[in-house]
Amino acid sequence: MREKVLGIFFVVYVGLFTNLANSQSLPDFTPLVEKNSAAVVNISTSSKANTNGLSQGFNMPDIPEDSPFYDFFKKYFGDIPEGHGQSQERSSLGSGFITSKNGYVITNHHVVKDADEIIVRLNDRREFVAELVGSDARSDIAVLKVDGDNLPFLKLGDSSKVNVGEWVLAIGSPFGFDYSVTAGIISAIGRSLPNENYVPFIQTDVAINPGNSGGPLFNLNGEVIGVNSQIYSRTGGFMGLSFAVPVNVVENVYEQLIDKGSVSRGWLGVLIQDVTRELAESFDMDHPHGALIAKVLPDGPAEKGGIEVGDIIIKFNGKEISFSSDLPPLVGSTTVGATVPIDIIRRSKPKKLNIKILELPTDDQVAVKRSDDKSGSPENPLNIVVKDLTEEQKKEIDIYDHGVLVEQISPGPAQESGIRRGDVLLILDNIKIKDIAHFNKLVKELPKDRSISVLIQRRGGPVFLALKLNK
Repeated sequence: MREKVLGIFFVVYVGLFTNLANSQSLPDFTPLVEKNSAAVVNISTSSKANTNGLSQGFNMPDIPEDSPFYDFFKKYFGDIPEGHGQSQERSSLGSGFITSKNGYVITNHHVVKDADEIIVRLNDRREFVAELVGSDARSDIAVLKVDGDNLPFLKLGDSSKVNVGEWVLAIGSPFGFDYSVTAGIISAIGRSLPNENYVPFIQTDVAINPGNSGGPLFNLNGEVIGVNSQIYSRTGGFMGLSFAVPVNVVENVYEQLIDKGSVSRGWLGVLIQDVTRELAESFDMDHPHGALIAKVLPDGPAEKGGIEVGDIIIKFNGKEISFSSDLPPLVGSTTVGATVPIDIIRRSKPKKLNIKILELPTDDQVAVKRSDDKSGSPENPLNIVVKDLTEEQKKEIDIYDHGVLVEQISPGPAQESGIRRGDVLLILDNIKIKDIAHFNKLVKELPKDRSISVLIQRRGGPVFLALKLNK
């Protein structure tokens, strides 16, 4: 009996100890919120528009009056306008935060884009008409200015010190619900998103919804480590994937906008892609890494510095390049005019270059023997028929002064690698294709014991593929 009682006591004790340990491991966000929420602001804008719209880029849906969502949208976004294509007043809701006693406010570019009036409202119910100091679409960061006394402000942290798995907290105004607090963890860092080449996003599972955009992301020390910017969603609402602009990127943009009203970025002048496992094999690499150069733009820093198509950048200014998406943020944050060391792999051999970084143009500039003869029948190992490019075709597709056009393709290695009819073959196994005769010669000499890289030009731009001949 005594042993039974002791056993029950031990189980209860262990259970209590486990619950106590778990409760102690969970953070208490109360002090952080009490100390910092006053500097978080609600931002509302108005502008004339020809289409219906909500904040954060969400279009106003056509909602019938008998819909259960009609009252919700009417309550929080005002009367739902009727008709499309008319000049209507558009409202936008977002968040932001004060960064200095001088009244500077950071928010998202998309929150204040095209706004005719910007209203900043504090937690103490003070309201200010804000001045737009500057806005940067590439980083989705905007800086506002308000005039007020005794303004609270937040401390900026260091996003280079954040770690996956650490707790983070967001304060904002989702759907107009002011000063809502949500928390979660950092899911990933350095995340690349489509059309966002210059921002290595912080991914979190913090609940972010329309209206949170522009608000701060805090670490447990109460420091701002990011600006909440985007969500990944198929419904328009939160689905567990939120993205914040790292504060180190924000701070650089913030300082430039205050100083000169615009943002300068470094520019290398290349088009790049990832190195796949097959391409790594074709380049004689032990594992896939780096940024593969698919195109070198004319008169750009890369061309002047000696970078060639087919080079693989594995280090930029001493920092490892694991994926091609690692390179643009590093280049963009480099001081214009600085000369940086770049480590590359060229034809399977390491090489070091020193390249002077120039300023990214406002509009990205793009660089690049007539014959009706064909390469014969598709009996070559690739099972394709090619022809030389006409001068008109070269101009039309903005091509280099070499390459052959794929006119026919049959089942075989080329088709399996992803080559299509209409592609232009530029480089085969690290050798530029001059014309049909040269292509036929190269094909006959291709190795059959490894993958082969081929650079093609397609409507979307140049891209490397890997193909392997049938033994």
